[in-house]
Amino acid sequence: MKKIKKLFATLSVISCVGILSTGLATAADHTIGALFPLSGPNAVYGDVFMSGSDLAVEHINADKMLSGPMSIAYEDSQGLPQPAVVGMTKLVNVTGVPYVLSAFTGVSKAISTLAMRNEVVAVNGGGVGPDLAALGKYFWNVIPLVNLEVRAAMPYLVKERGIKRVVLIYIDDPFGNSILDELKSSLEGAGGKLVETMSVPTTAQQFSGIAAKVRAEKPDAVYIASYGAQQIQIVKQLRDNGVDQQLITYSGFLVPDALALPETEGLIATGQGVNYKSDDPVTKRFVTDYTAKFNRAPTAYNVNYYNATLLYGILAHALEAEGKDVTGANLLTKREEMGSFDLVGGKVSFQSNGTLLFPIQVKIVKDGKPEVLTTVDFNK
Repeated sequence: MKKIKKLFATLSVISCVGILSTGLATAADHTIGALFPLSGPNAVYGDVFMSGSDLAVEHINADKMLSGPMSIAYEDSQGLPQPAVVGMTKLVNVTGVPYVLSAFTGVSKAISTLAMRNEVVAVNGGGVGPDLAALGKYFWNVIPLVNLEVRAAMPYLVKERGIKRVVLIYIDDPFGNSILDELKSSLEGAGGKLVETMSVPTTAQQFSGIAAKVRAEKPDAVYIASYGAQQIQIVKQLRDNGVDQQLITYSGFLVPDALALPETEGLIATGQGVNYKSDDPVTKRFVTDYTAKFNRAPTAYNVNYYNATLLYGILAHALEAEGKDVTGANLLTKREEMGSFDLVGGKVSFQSNGTLLFPIQVKIVKDGKPEVLTTVDFNK
């Protein structure tokens, strides 16, 4: 009987030690969430975003920056608000993450209430709607928003390239409507005119009728405000239907699938400025390792999600050094306390609305690659 009691006592100790060990290991692990389009017409962005965030995780773990290994729990947003809310709910209530990577304007707006209510930081590196700057203190942007892209491009295009009469084709959602508002204002301020606007549903894929209307207007240029598979179809069908005017768009077009199109040749697009030849150690390491790993040059989206993930590593490292829990509230406090960060592109700081301010480049696509025409730095 004594032997049996002794055996049970030993097993109880082992069981308790096992539970404690598991608890300690879990506490040391770092898991953040990500809501990326992994299926559907916007899936082309998912791989682009993940290549940046996954590389940052590799670097953080290789450097042993945190007390335990870091990983990302990915949920498929499809680039749509409803699936994103389902994914965000799971990340917050089941996975229990303090920090979530987000993308797309509609998605980001849909999850921002959950982020604020649960004190979970949401970081956008892909959506560019100007209203993303007003979603509360727990919503951050590591990408310049599209109002700055339009504001940078229009004076240059009007004055340097003689583009004064512009037609806008825009997707009928919050993102498209924000470009409509900004384009009207920026064109008028630069001496140009928005002569026609044509909205398209988010699900539309046939644009021959739109092309006919563009030909009738005879503008100097056509601005395209769409994303995913739709924007590719707009460009192809405009060219196929005889629209030979200058095409203009924003940073969302600069993804490998779109750049590979013959119809993209000569297109002008805006995007954040990053000096990929910089000697600063963070940028140099990112460019070297990204190019070696993926056999292609990085783009701004790769930079954004690398930076968003690295930012978590920096903040969590600082909190652990002070013996503080890595919670959304503490991450926010630490970001405000630290002020500036060494990320890809150099030392950067957040505006009071939680948005990073990068220079904007106006680029033209030549032989499938964007070449810089001019850079506008709003920091100056």
